[in-house]
Amino acid sequence: MQDRIHVAVVYGSVRDGRLCDRVGGWVLAQLDARSDVSVSVLDPREQRANGYAALKGQLERADAFIVVTPEYNHGYPAALKELLDAAYTEWHGKVAGFVSYGAHSGGIRAVEQLRQVFAELHVATVRGGVALVDVWDRFDAHGALTEPEAAQRAFGTMLTQLTWWARALRAGRRIAPYAELAS
Repeated sequence: MQDRIHVAVVYGSVRDGRLCDRVGGWVLAQLDARSDVSVSVLDPREQRANGYAALKGQLERADAFIVVTPEYNHGYPAALKELLDAAYTEWHGKVAGFVSYGAHSGGIRAVEQLRQVFAELHVATVRGGVALVDVWDRFDAHGALTEPEAAQRAFGTMLTQLTWWARALRAGRRIAPYAELAS
């Protein structure tokens, strides 16, 4: 499909035993069911090991981003900040959505902080998102999300918003490269 949106799924954690792999796996499974998107994963664990050498090219290819992030101490992880700061113009004129997880807040405080960072990176963010509360109890022994219906609905809403914005922004970037507009 020629009009496929390329979504880069950005992992937010590098900790050993991280839940990001389970949550990210669920996100990738949701995206795999869609014929209108292609997907890549940007994992700060791998990016760090390679000195962020490939990051800029991966960001340039992306039309949209889905950030999968935990909330650590009412904020987002330092490894995610490091990845975000490793590039600048390559983020411009694109869109991001969020799948967050944590304890009682489900990671929404991390997302609200990330919205500010993405605004500075000239990335639009969609309103819809997924917040997995008490994430430790949300996955079974095989890594499957238990009671997935609400999360699937929220993800579907977010992805609809994300792909709409991604198509609109991609068309805009073709007319006038965003770098010419950013100040």
